[in-house]
Amino acid sequence: MSRLFQPLTIRGTTFAHRTWVSPMCQYSCDPVGAPGVPNDWHLVHLGSFATGGAALVLTEAAAVTPAGRISPQDAGLWNDEQTQAWRRIVDFLHGQGAAAGVQLAHAGRKASTHRPWDEEQGSVPVEQGGWETVGPSAVAFGGYATPRELDEAGIAGVVQAFADAAVRADAAGFDVVEVHAAHGYLLHQFLSPLSNRRTDGYGGDLAGRSRLLLEVVDAVRAVWPQEKPVFVRLSTTDWVEGGWDVDSSVELSRELAAHGVDLVDASSGGNSPDAKIPVGPGYQVPPAGRIKRETGVLVGAVGMILEPAQAEQLLVSGDADVVFLARALLADPRWVQRAAVALHERGTLAWPPQYVRGTRDDVPLVTPRT
Repeated sequence: MSRLFQPLTIRGTTFAHRTWVSPMCQYSCDPVGAPGVPNDWHLVHLGSFATGGAALVLTEAAAVTPAGRISPQDAGLWNDEQTQAWRRIVDFLHGQGAAAGVQLAHAGRKASTHRPWDEEQGSVPVEQGGWETVGPSAVAFGGYATPRELDEAGIAGVVQAFADAAVRADAAGFDVVEVHAAHGYLLHQFLSPLSNRRTDGYGGDLAGRSRLLLEVVDAVRAVWPQEKPVFVRLSTTDWVEGGWDVDSSVELSRELAAHGVDLVDASSGGNSPDAKIPVGPGYQVPPAGRIKRETGVLVGAVGMILEPAQAEQLLVSGDADVVFLARALLADPRWVQRAAVALHERGTLAWPPQYVRGTRDDVPLVTPRT
């Protein structure tokens, strides 16, 4: 059996294989009629990956408070209406044999922004449906609005909001929660010296800058069922001199494991508009490999993993335990089924009966090129 199609059990959850869906923001909720409520777009978007054979489907970032949304159109998990809407999607994913995970997030100083494809960019003014943003320090991201520095009461509120969202995630039926501490959002902002200028117990050295993330992890783990896994997504480096780096990520990953985190989802960047990121196939794999080898924690690799042989090799090499796909699945939601053919694992993957006709040897599965 190929490494990619071997099952993996974490706590009480068994994943059918090791090809998982990375969180991908869709900016597609109704910000006026149903703020933060996932809808038919999310059902079809996420459901297509489940029918395509993914073993775990992670949702986009679900904000733990209204002010934690990246944009007014972001999904959330702070009320009952959202919980029920997610339940509908989770039930469909389970019906296709996929595990379901939700990424819990707070955007911090990168909240209240226009969608990437909007003509206008940057922060959304309050009079246009935006809101005041918060951060570890009053340091803006690029040309965004300057955030209000969180006081200790505000920090405690963030911790509680993550715990409350985890309770709702369990009620919605999710199998996994992932705490988003990457891509320049609030928890990453606290980790990085570029954005955290505090001199109290939540700033300064690595221990201080890591304190909020560890408090969030402890609060989530306390309310999340013990048999269900908790993941953390890290930006392993800011790609900026003097910023968060791989050495810090290795040290933090050890600490996260000690606090009950089961897997580190190793991404990078997002906290500085000045970062020079060498984007290319597998560009984030080396930091993932370092974390895995030096800490022993389970690691997921992500970032321009495009072809089945490439995914298989990074698992065989020991750089990661699972692969997270994003762009490859946007191009071809049936990437996993194509990989099963390419790696001679057609018989190990459960195919929806509606699509069995597409598995004939004389019908090749080809990735669309854009």
